[in-house]
Amino acid sequence: MRRVVVTGIGALSPLGHDWPTVFARLKAQENAVEVIESLGQYEGMLTRLGAPVMPFVLDEKAYNRKATRGMGKVALMATRASEIALRQSGLFGDPVLKSGKVGVSYGSSSGSPKNIGDFGRMLLNKTTEGINATTYIKMMSHTAPVNIGVYFGLTGRIITTSSACTSGSAGIGYAYEAIRSGAQLAMLAGGAEEFDATQVAVFDTLFATSTTNELPRRTPRPFDANRDGLVLGEGACTFVLEELEHAKARGATILAELIGFGTNSDGTHVTNPNSVTMAQAMRLSLEDAKLPPEAIGYVNAHGTATAQGDVAETAATNAVFGERMPISSLKSYMGHTLGACGALEAWMSIEMQREQWVCPTLNLETIDPKCAPLDYVRGEGRAIDTEFVMTNNFAFGGINTSLIFRRWA
Repeated sequence: MRRVVVTGIGALSPLGHDWPTVFARLKAQENAVEVIESLGQYEGMLTRLGAPVMPFVLDEKAYNRKATRGMGKVALMATRASEIALRQSGLFGDPVLKSGKVGVSYGSSSGSPKNIGDFGRMLLNKTTEGINATTYIKMMSHTAPVNIGVYFGLTGRIITTSSACTSGSAGIGYAYEAIRSGAQLAMLAGGAEEFDATQVAVFDTLFATSTTNELPRRTPRPFDANRDGLVLGEGACTFVLEELEHAKARGATILAELIGFGTNSDGTHVTNPNSVTMAQAMRLSLEDAKLPPEAIGYVNAHGTATAQGDVAETAATNAVFGERMPISSLKSYMGHTLGACGALEAWMSIEMQREQWVCPTLNLETIDPKCAPLDYVRGEGRAIDTEFVMTNNFAFGGINTSLIFRRWA
C-alpha cells in the first residue's frame, strides 16, 4: 500500500481563508455567527442565524464569464479553494494534472439551491422560462467536482461524495483510498456548501436550529446543557493528497500524512444517529491506521449542538477512548458548513496539531449530563503535543466517517 500525504490545502471559511487569520480568531474565542435578516422573510422560519463565508476576491481574468458560466456559488468556492491548494502544493500548472493520474474526490449536500429552485418554478408555473443551458450544471449534485476538473483540465477519476455532513470528509477518505491503491497519483479532495434558506429550512422544520437570535455570538453551544440547536454556515476546503514518493521526489512541502479512514452506515434511521455504528467507524479508522486508541491525542468532534447528535457522538467517543480523550467542536466557531465541514475541520485539526494547541468549544459552560464523560476542552484551549489526531463527521442518512492524521516531522 502506498502512503498518502497532504501537500496543499486551500480554504474559504466563515473564519477566514488562511491559517493565521483563523488561528487568531480561535485564540480570541470569536465565532462567526451573525443575524441573517433575509431569513425573516420566510413565514414559519424560526431561526435568523447563519455563518456566511468571509468575503473573497477572484481574479477577473482567471474567473471570467466563459470559465464560470457553469458555476453556481458552491462550485465557484470549490474551484477557488482548489486553486489555492494547488498553488500551495506547487502543482498549479504542472503537466501531471492532465496526465490522467490526478483526479477529484469532492462533495456538497447539493448543487446551488437557486438553480434547483429554477426547476421548481418550471414545474409550478408550467413554463421553461428561466431555464438555460447551464441551469442543470449549476444544480447537479456533482457540480463542484466536475467544475474543478474542467477548470484545471484534470483527466483522472471523478468521485462525487454528495452525502450531506460527510461530503467533505468522505471526499478526502475516498481520495486517500484511490492513491493508496495506486489508482491515482494525486487527488484534489474535500467539500463545499453555499448558505441558502432552503438548507436552513431542512433543519428548522426539525426544530434543530438555534433560535438565540438576539445573541448570535452565544450560539451554537455543542455539548452544553442549555444548547438550543445548530447554526448553518458555508465555505469550501480542498486538500491536495499525493503519493508520498512522488511528493518527496519533487521536493514538496508535506503538511501531514493521512493514515486512517473509516466509514460505514447506521442502517437504522435516516436522521437519528446510532452511537454503536459511529463508534465502529472510529475503530475502522484506527484499524486502518494500525493504531491503538491510546495513540490518539485529540478528537475533533462533529459537535453540531443538537441533543441527539451530541449525546450519540459522545457515547461513541467514550466507547472507543474512555473518559480521558480531549475533544472539542469547531462548529461552535463557524457553524455547520454541511458539505464543507469535514474538510474545513480536518484542515484546522492538522494546523492545531502543528501548533501543539487545540481550541476550546465555545459557549460550553454546563456540560449536558446526558453526554458521555470525556475531557471536554473549555476555557482558553489546551496545549497538546500529539503525533496523531482524529476528526469525525456524521451525516443524515446514517453515514459516518473518521479520519486520522499523523504530524509530519
